[in-house]
Amino acid sequence: MPPPGAAWQGVRIALMEAFNWYEKHVNPGLAGLLRFTGLDKVESHAEGVYVWDTEGRRYLDFLGLYGTLSLGHRHPRVLEAVRAQLDRMPMSVRVMVSEPTARLAHRLAEITPGDLSMVFFGNSGAEAVEAALKFARIHTKRPGFITTKNGYHGKTYGALSVTPKEHYQLPAAPLVPGVTVVPFGDARALEAAIGPDTAAVIVEPIQGEGGIRVPPEGYLREVRRITREKGVLLIVDEVQTGLGRTGKLWGVDWEGVEPDILTSAKALGGGVMPISATIVRPEIFEVYKHEPLIHSTTFGGNPLAAAAALAAIEVTLEQNLPARALEMGQYLMASLKQLWDAYPEFIEEVRGRGLMVGLEFTDADIGALVVAELASRGILTAFGLNNPKVVRLEPPLIVEKEHIDQAIEALGESLAATKVALEGVL
Repeated sequence: MPPPGAAWQGVRIALMEAFNWYEKHVNPGLAGLLRFTGLDKVESHAEGVYVWDTEGRRYLDFLGLYGTLSLGHRHPRVLEAVRAQLDRMPMSVRVMVSEPTARLAHRLAEITPGDLSMVFFGNSGAEAVEAALKFARIHTKRPGFITTKNGYHGKTYGALSVTPKEHYQLPAAPLVPGVTVVPFGDARALEAAIGPDTAAVIVEPIQGEGGIRVPPEGYLREVRRITREKGVLLIVDEVQTGLGRTGKLWGVDWEGVEPDILTSAKALGGGVMPISATIVRPEIFEVYKHEPLIHSTTFGGNPLAAAAALAAIEVTLEQNLPARALEMGQYLMASLKQLWDAYPEFIEEVRGRGLMVGLEFTDADIGALVVAELASRGILTAFGLNNPKVVRLEPPLIVEKEHIDQAIEALGESLAATKVALEGVL
């Protein structure tokens, strides 16, 4: 903190007003929700697995920006790479080739499954999905898509169209036509839904916002077989599962699946810069030979973001963070299952893979109370957007057992406090 003085007093006043400004000018509904969960605070700074608010309180981050912070906050290697690029050239002029962007595309081609080797860079997961849908239609010359119930792919128009939640879709209807919804994990239903107008199937290896839903073993392999036989593209949304979170570098690696299109974002930027990538097989990019500007973006894959992603990839591989996610995830799941045994009236299921873990409660209101109790004990979590009964636990992959123990202790206390509160009401 800077020393006291007139300038610092002005900063303090601004910090005190920040929540009110957010509520007034940004999102009043979300501000109200933050108040309910006891997080009507203003973030100050962060390091590793911890976040501090402007009042000096420290929080253990077990949300990790919805799976973004695989390396934790402010990883030094990523910061160093971004600073070095900032001193050279922050933004590309776009009429010459950016070396970091080209190098990142080459690196992604090396580490993604099969012959995925052509890359379109964007800024967010939704942008990556938009590109994937557009490329699929252009390549197949067909309009239709198949998505899964409770799947989540973003909230821009195309991405929202394959995110089948009426709560988000209806206010913006009509959306992109030609979308069919099938149950997640049911390969037979997916096969039956494929028709002559189907361009692609889009699926998550594990549903994130849908409540950390892990499909039956062999499901992705079967979907790959079906789509190949039917001549339909397979888009795998790895925005949340990619780069180590599930215990493998990519979620599809668990079943050795090679998709036609893979989308990546969140962890790709090392927790420092926003960046997304839509990685495809070469023939899907044939259109670029004739129409090189058919799909483009000003900021996607900019030099700063590319530098961050390159550093993040190397740290992830050098430190074998996927294996660490698997080990720490097993430890976390075992501890959670003990609490499940202790509170069966509250906890319906514990599930997940690696450090992508969901705690499903018997009622969404109980989950909300537990999230608020955890916040009061300095643990940051959140529920799934498509399944508010599920509290998601996605700490950085650098998390230690002592951090997990701290979170589990706080969760036990939170469950006990929730039980007392509900008994008082009933």
